[in-house]
Amino acid sequence: MCLNSVAKDSLFSQKKTLNIQGTLVSLETPRVMGILNVTPDSFYSGSRVATEEAVLRQAEKFVQEGAFFLDIGGYSSRPGADDVPLEEELVRTIPAIEAVVREFPEVYVSVDTFRAPVARAAVEAGAHLINDISGGQLDPEMFTTVALLGVPYILMHMRGTPQTMKSLTKYDNLLTEMGVYFSERVQQLQALGVRDIVLDPGFGFAKTVEQNFKLLRNFDYFLSIGHPVLAGVSRKSMIWRTLDITAAEALNGTTVLNTIALTQGASILRVHDVREAMETVTLVNKL
Repeated sequence: MCLNSVAKDSLFSQKKTLNIQGTLVSLETPRVMGILNVTPDSFYSGSRVATEEAVLRQAEKFVQEGAFFLDIGGYSSRPGADDVPLEEELVRTIPAIEAVVREFPEVYVSVDTFRAPVARAAVEAGAHLINDISGGQLDPEMFTTVALLGVPYILMHMRGTPQTMKSLTKYDNLLTEMGVYFSERVQQLQALGVRDIVLDPGFGFAKTVEQNFKLLRNFDYFLSIGHPVLAGVSRKSMIWRTLDITAAEALNGTTVLNTIALTQGASILRVHDVREAMETVTLVNKL
């Protein structure tokens, strides 16, 4: 399936809802997803939560600040991150999901994993969505697992693995190749019966800083595929390398880029700083 045919059919019918356990959730007003990393080595130290108490404390803060989704992951996807055994990822992720679902039933929980067994265990523990940085490339069972579980799926663009992606940034045409990547995988998912798909361009994943800014300039290109699009620029290197600062100092830059993404049609902001993202959504909506 080529991107042009997808675009022609869906340009004026972009999906703005997700069916989550029988509830039709609207994305007409963009939603904020707070990041909870149950890892010791995520690139931004402020997002790391190592104990159940810390997970619940951060989850409570995010919920109070307006997070609609909480994204829980036990495998750091920063460039060059160490591989994490499946068993360790399960030990990190599942108790955290169970605790958040138990204490905050009003929020939707996403599991950040590229492994089908983790995705399955997470949904059984109460997770509502699967957020796969690999777009099904790192586990051939992921798409069929998503279909069997009947949950929304966040489909991200990446090349290689977190260990190799920095060396895989050469594209003949970045936007065209990403469009084909998404349209092919959307077709595969829909053939399996998956209807609730969110696209994530994967800022920082097998892309240079310059390529990341090209994606942001052309963010609305991905809307034509017909599914909600997530923006995940929070505190990423495209900000702090450009400004010659650190990730810890990149909140203001994150707000600027989130604003641009919203004006170009982002339906979900995945962030480390929920309150500031909610303020950004509110102000942009006033426009």
